[in-house]
Amino acid sequence: MSDPDAIRRWRLVLGRYAERSLPGDGLSEAERRADRALDYLYAREMERRGLRRDRRRQGGPGSLDPSQLTPLGWLAELRDLFPRSVCETVQGHAIDNLGMQDLLSDPAVLDALEPNKDLLKSLIAFKGSANPAVREKIREVTRKVVEDIVRKLRPRVEAALAGRPNRFRRSHVKSMQTFDWRATIRDNLRNWDAERKAIIADRLRFHGRSRRKLPWTIILCVDQSGSMLSSTIYAAVMASILTALPSVEVRLVVFDTAIVDLSSEAHDPVEVLMSVQLGGGTDIASAMEYCEGLVTQPTRTVFVLVSDFEEGGSVPRMLAAARRMASARVTLLGLGALSEDAAPVYDRRMAERLAGCGMKVAVLTPDHFAQWIGEVIA
Repeated sequence: MSDPDAIRRWRLVLGRYAERSLPGDGLSEAERRADRALDYLYAREMERRGLRRDRRRQGGPGSLDPSQLTPLGWLAELRDLFPRSVCETVQGHAIDNLGMQDLLSDPAVLDALEPNKDLLKSLIAFKGSANPAVREKIREVTRKVVEDIVRKLRPRVEAALAGRPNRFRRSHVKSMQTFDWRATIRDNLRNWDAERKAIIADRLRFHGRSRRKLPWTIILCVDQSGSMLSSTIYAAVMASILTALPSVEVRLVVFDTAIVDLSSEAHDPVEVLMSVQLGGGTDIASAMEYCEGLVTQPTRTVFVLVSDFEEGGSVPRMLAAARRMASARVTLLGLGALSEDAAPVYDRRMAERLAGCGMKVAVLTPDHFAQWIGEVIA
């Protein structure tokens, strides 16, 4: 290659392992800093694969030796050199893929980490082995991330559960959710512009929403095995939002091979997430039997199973519990995922068997789950 810009870019992509063929002498000061910051993390993976870096140039002027950085200094470099989205990606690689658990064991380092959902998942998985000082920092980070999720999700959930549109009542609240396009077209037909072939609307119509009272019990039964961590986070947030609705009682139960009733903490997603214990097996049957005992008004109860449906306990008992609740006219919903991206990772065969017992099964994002709930309790 003769293009200096292409050489520099390939040098940054390949890192110190390309030093012999693509020396870093042509890098600018900012590029050297970026090279060092990335090498600090990704060289660990390359060495784990058996590759060895050329040590001849280390220790001299302009050395890119990663030992010059500490975790805290490295995080500061990332924030200074890269956009926020890149920092979050590299930070996630460090924690999840490359084993830099020292990032999670120092309160000062935790303060420097960029709060986001991926970090939250790592912290929840790590909290059980954290010392008290670090655990308190984990709680602080958890609250920041959860508050951000609630802030974004609450308006969509409340809109979905606010009631069906009432087209006979006009609304002073003007938004796309209350925009009545049919009435707007009808009221502006006289403004047809033949030249533009368009209606020039000078009056916009908006409809109100019929508020409904919801004398319902919603039981969220959440699989807390490691594979369902994203779903557990969003289930905790959804429980807190649903708890704030009038005339709705929320029961929150998390399980693996043990069952923990967190209904009293359902209003506080941070407390819920600090209470969950990830890992272990999966005993859906026992969890469903426990939740069956919480049902007092079957026709006014929605049972939501959030799981990958990979039953490690008794399948016949699980299916029998589903049949009993369905026969009692409990509304049964199964969510194979409850995360923003709704990745469909679940046992489809088992989900089909549950569907055969009267459970409706879907893979939904949280806002679509709220719409589903709204349709059920309309």
